[in-house]
Amino acid sequence: MKPKTFKVLDVRPIIAEGTEPFSAIRERIDALTPGHGLTVVAPFLPAPLIELLKSEGFESTMERRSDGAWTVNFWRENS
Repeated sequence: MKPKTFKVLDVRPIIAEGTEPFSAIRERIDALTPGHGLTVVAPFLPAPLIELLKSEGFESTMERRSDGAWTVNFWRENS
């Protein structure tokens, strides 16, 4: 079942600074508690991240926003 509560992490400012956002994403993914998910807002579709987290048991949905950014929701079905 998809969680009802998603924490949002907008990585666009991190990327704009020239920093790789993976460590910030990893930190938040690892801190998720049962019933919670993470929404990542990115300037592009983060396909490698989606594949990596899928291999770790995460489900995801994605949506292109009207401003051109992508919103990707991650959660674990069994949590």
